[in-house]
Order: sequence, then C-alpha cells, then structure tokens
Amino acid sequence: MTKLLNHTIHKPEHPVSPTPVVLIHGLFGDLNNLGVLGRDLQKYFETIQIDVRNHGDSFRADAMEYRQMANDVITLLQSLGYTSAILIGHSMGGKISMAATEIAPDFIEKVIAIDMAPVAYQERRHDTIMAALDAVIQGGAKSRQEATVIMREYLNEDGVIQFLLKSFRQGEWKFNLPAIKENYELIIGWKSVPTWDKPVLLIPGGNSPYVKAEYREQIAAQFPNTKAWVVADAGHWVHAEKPDHVLRAIHRFLDLPEYE
Repeated sequence: MTKLLNHTIHKPEHPVSPTPVVLIHGLFGDLNNLGVLGRDLQKYFETIQIDVRNHGDSFRADAMEYRQMANDVITLLQSLGYTSAILIGHSMGGKISMAATEIAPDFIEKVIAIDMAPVAYQERRHDTIMAALDAVIQGGAKSRQEATVIMREYLNEDGVIQFLLKSFRQGEWKFNLPAIKENYELIIGWKSVPTWDKPVLLIPGGNSPYVKAEYREQIAAQFPNTKAWVVADAGHWVHAEKPDHVLRAIHRFLDLPEYE
C-alpha cells in the first residue's frame, strides 16, 4: 500500500482556478510553518499543507533524496484527484518543489521557492542545531521548558529554539532526527534537474546566504523562466519576518489582486 503524506486541505467557495496551491515546509518543520501564507492564499485557491516524510505526522523512511520526496508530493496530489499544481516551498521545501519539475514536468504549473536555490551547498549550517536536538533527548527532557534550558547551551537564537520546539511532543521530536542526520549531505546537496521552462519565482531574504548572485548560471540552466523578488532586511525565515512582502510577491506572480 502506498504511503501518503499527512496533509490538510482548505477549499474556498469560489476558487480562481482548479489548480491547487501546495505549501511545503523546510527542514525540522511541519505543515503549519507556512500557515501565514496559506491563510491568505486559501481565499483564492484550494490550498494543501503537507508534512514531508520524516516530519510531523507523515511516515518515516530511511531515505530522503529529493526526487523521492518530490515523488511523495506528486503521489499525494494525484491520489487526491488533482491534474496540476502550483508548488510553494521554503528552504528544503523549495528544493522538493524544484525536484518535482523533473518527476512531473507537465503536472506542475508554477514553482515558488522561498530563500532556496537549486544548488549544492557546502556549508553545514545545522550541526549545532542537531547537537542541541540530541542533547534534549539524551538529557531526558519531557517538557518544552526543560528542553529550552538544554538547547540554550547550544543555541543563542530564541526564535530558532521556539521553532524547533513546535515539533517537541512528550519528550520526543516529531521529526526523524536519525534519518535527517544520515541524509544531511543529500539535504544540503543537489543534483541538477533537466531544463524546465515554466514560471519560477525565487524569494530570497536580502540578508540570507542561501541565494547568491554567483548561482545565477546554475539557476538559469535549470529554470530559464525565473524571476527573483529579494526581500530586504530579511534572513532565511523571510516569510515569518516579512510575510506582507512575501505575499505581495506571490500575488503578483500568481496574477492575484494586489496584496494590501
């Protein structure tokens, strides 16, 4: 039996299109992470928020290669009866969205990648986070308060700690930390996809290191029909820091009424 991703669906009374918008979270997240975008977009589209494999309430698996994770998304959408989709992903979710263009190039209409480029990153930015997550389990923390005390020995950003704690339940992490650690090189890596010339929007944070000018050639080779909307004075969590700016960009890209 095919395993399907955990998901929620919101249906407006009068959608502007039969094509749904699919919201795909990043590493260590869950389907609630892009809720600020979903609450606006569900006025216009059917919106589907998902837990990717090894996150939230979705199934656990040893493998986390991008084409596998993209196939999870396409399998879910086709099982629900959809014949097309617009994918919006943040961070790892952005790469899942871009990988889906190889799995189902005709099925995907548009892609929006929030602070993520289709490139292999060399820097391991999550090692301290993973050490903190391990320490919480090894320390036997059962409450978020206990976990917070332990994590502050490793992390000095309360926003990051609070984000991670959204996935802490009864002394356990809801994401599959062993699988994430085992597949981390694949998660920060990237295998180029065939050229896909449908519309792509990149929304980088101006202060984030994830989308650089030096990636322009790699992006253009895979996604020649790409536009970028840089959100100034925002970091990697650009949609949480400046949701109005992100929604304004999305509205224009999807030909929706101007976002106020």
